[in-house]
Amino acid sequence: MNAARPWRAHALLRGATALAAVAIMAGSSAQAESTRPYRIGVLNEAFSANHPAVEGLKEGLRELGLVEGRDVAYEIRFTKGEPGAAAAAAEALVKAGMDVIFTSNEPATLAAKKATQRIPIVFTLVGDPVRTGIVASLGQPGGNVTGISSRAAELAPKRLDVLNMLVPGLRRVWFVYQSSDTTDSAVLESVLGAARRLKIVLMVRAVNDPAELALVLKEAKPLDAVLAPTADTSGISDAIFKVARIPSIFPTALWVERGALVSYGPDLHAQGVQSARLIAKILRGTRPQDLPVEGANRIDLAVNLNTAQQLALKVPPKILVRANVVHR
Repeated sequence: MNAARPWRAHALLRGATALAAVAIMAGSSAQAESTRPYRIGVLNEAFSANHPAVEGLKEGLRELGLVEGRDVAYEIRFTKGEPGAAAAAAEALVKAGMDVIFTSNEPATLAAKKATQRIPIVFTLVGDPVRTGIVASLGQPGGNVTGISSRAAELAPKRLDVLNMLVPGLRRVWFVYQSSDTTDSAVLESVLGAARRLKIVLMVRAVNDPAELALVLKEAKPLDAVLAPTADTSGISDAIFKVARIPSIFPTALWVERGALVSYGPDLHAQGVQSARLIAKILRGTRPQDLPVEGANRIDLAVNLNTAQQLALKVPPKILVRANVVHR
């Protein structure tokens, strides 16, 4: 596998003498192979190539001395959320002979894992990689897969705490998620405990599409709020976002930038940067199964003060003090 060649030596070979360059041009296929850029396949459900996690990956590898075009080349496939498209995209990356495959979210990672047991896979934005069957365990992932967990089950109860601080007299919280999403099924267990602790009624609804979500949220009453799912499967989170009359909390700050009330969760760009270290180790020869899955190391609390005003909510000082992203 090409991914095993040391990348530092690879960079030095680029500064080889003119005589070596002539030798390569003369037909030394082994030397040519050792000096080509590493090929990193990228697979996610984004609607464009510049997903924050992908941009973070590129930045992280640049910081480690791996420059795009010189040391690494990217083959980016994004499915625009189309069901089933990830499988075909994963197969295409495998056939193209990538050195490493970088994925975001569960469907893309599962598709890549199914497509190859040989090419190393490094994932991001996966809430519960053990529960979804992506790795055997966090400490010993096994196989050809490792990556960055977004810590879904750990962070979801804290989102409930934030909602409780933001909405005085909060009575009920709607936890609406895609019925087939394994991660949010696991998240539910941790959220139920937090709801009991806060004496909040948790209204759990599994839906299949935004149309079902709309019917569910018609039941919402004053002093209700919504806990958006970890992953935006089938457009559920986007549909929640569009129901502006209900205070809602999301897992990433991207929603708050668009106008949502509040979010608490891992930074997508930072997960890409963090994953770059794992990829660099793999390019130096470390096996994925020897790299424990890491938890996302940057967690953001973001709040939109304009949206709070529209919802007639006063953001308490303890939220503002803790928030590291504030939109006005």
